[in-house]
Amino acid sequence: MSIENIASQKSFGGWHKRYRHHSSTLNCDMVFAVYLPPQIEAGKKLPVLYWLSGLSCTDENFIQKAGAHQFAAELMAFEVPAIGPLNLNGATLHQFGGFAFSVSPRRGGRPPELDDGEVLEWIGRFLARIHTVGARKPFVARPALNVQTFAEEPMQWLLGHDMVPLDVQSAWTRGVEQAIAAIRKYDTLNAETKGNGDIRVLRLHGDCHPGNILWTPADAAPDLGPGPHFVDLDDARTGPAVQDFWMLLSGDRQQRQRQLGALVDGYEQFREFDRAELALIEPLRTLRLIHYSAWLARRWTDPTFPANFPWFGSSDYWQGQVQMLEEQLEAMEEPPLIV
Repeated sequence: MSIENIASQKSFGGWHKRYRHHSSTLNCDMVFAVYLPPQIEAGKKLPVLYWLSGLSCTDENFIQKAGAHQFAAELMAFEVPAIGPLNLNGATLHQFGGFAFSVSPRRGGRPPELDDGEVLEWIGRFLARIHTVGARKPFVARPALNVQTFAEEPMQWLLGHDMVPLDVQSAWTRGVEQAIAAIRKYDTLNAETKGNGDIRVLRLHGDCHPGNILWTPADAAPDLGPGPHFVDLDDARTGPAVQDFWMLLSGDRQQRQRQLGALVDGYEQFREFDRAELALIEPLRTLRLIHYSAWLARRWTDPTFPANFPWFGSSDYWQGQVQMLEEQLEAMEEPPLIV
């Protein structure tokens, strides 16, 4: 059996290497990954830890999850209220019965009141602190947020796996292709031209919506940590700072502008915000719209997903996606919000 090294990447002082071989049992190519710690180069013998991903996971999950967990650990070390996985027996990633899991501390809270300017300002201050830590260094292996990873690849996967019903497939594909063409014009969101953009990218929470912020009232006991607590950093990735803003905005344009103003007011108490990023809000919203459908489809074999998302996958669902794509194409033509 021949084994081919298909990727090698420096990681945490060692090497993360990916290999491919042909399996005669399964009659297909198989891919696996190996992490070689820096001690290997000194000739030190080390134990072997086997990682078996389950469900929708791939051989790349280990290094990607490790990057997100390391970012969470950095945030907590800088006293940013992020709820990250616990380090148990020297590791934050564990395996049981073929499934990967982590354990996080229990934290109570409620959704933040996003119509309260003081709450938004408070969240803005902590987003600035997250981004200050995120700007210290890049991710080693986490994916970037761009049109390739959030639109082109998801579209190809959905079509290649026949997830879009035939009666709506042409209209959906046309809408996605038009969206991709519009978003490609933004260098920051295009992996092929990102070096030409003036907007800085950094490590982000990546999925900063109200459901991923646990709010503890200001009058709570000090040991409960009043204010926002950020959870679910598994979608942390590299992108523009405004990615962590726009999912906290809702309502009409005037309401969104007022909410954004409060967030930026809090943010700029700790860190400067580049107003040029405001033009990326609707392109980022469009990317998430496309990516989310693929995210659900890739997990459909997990029995918890059909139970919790029974509306996904029908012709009505995809017709709704087409309509939202049309609305987003119009939104991307409108002037950006101003603060």
